[in-house]
Amino acid sequence: MTEKRIIVFTRYQEPGRTKTRLIPVLGAQGAAMLQRQMTEHTLNTVASFIKDYPVTVEICYDGGSLNQMTSWLGQGRLYTVQGKGDIGMRMARAFDLAFRTGVKQAVLTGTDCPGICPAILKTAFTSLNVNDLVLGPARDGGYYLIGLKTIVWEIFDGINWGTDSVLTQTLDVVKQLGLKYSLLEMLNDIDRCEDLPVWEKIKHGDP
Repeated sequence: MTEKRIIVFTRYQEPGRTKTRLIPVLGAQGAAMLQRQMTEHTLNTVASFIKDYPVTVEICYDGGSLNQMTSWLGQGRLYTVQGKGDIGMRMARAFDLAFRTGVKQAVLTGTDCPGICPAILKTAFTSLNVNDLVLGPARDGGYYLIGLKTIVWEIFDGINWGTDSVLTQTLDVVKQLGLKYSLLEMLNDIDRCEDLPVWEKIKHGDP
């Protein structure tokens, strides 16, 4: 095991339980298929990155079973269950587990930002050499990536998750704690109907 890890948060693509805000446009099956495609896109990006930058990859999932996840994404990967609680509690728990198993730098990302590329992942890890924390801002006011060198429980507590103030609230806590941080480039999340053209462009390889 290397001392660096990418944690990918995703959900099993069960119709009616994933990408629910897009069901009115895509239908339950279509929304589940989008979840499947975006997860595979993110893991392909990660696979490309680790060819030149060896880190361990952990798939931290919600919904479905381990058998369903391995049937979908393959054996030989590190899988963990996200568990209960809000997204902040689940992310904090994932970081804590990673650091308790000897990881020195951990970067966590979801699968909602298809604009993530190997260069962004490299910048995230490089920035952790000189910073306590790195964040990838999303245009909806949240963040698509967070990287840490040690668990900081406070940045996951008391945040209004799912709102346009997530990044601002997180940075307020970061500054109060006196942590040194850096921000990556801003990207689009694919969560709403108006975001779908961004996914279509990336899926078809358009710039």
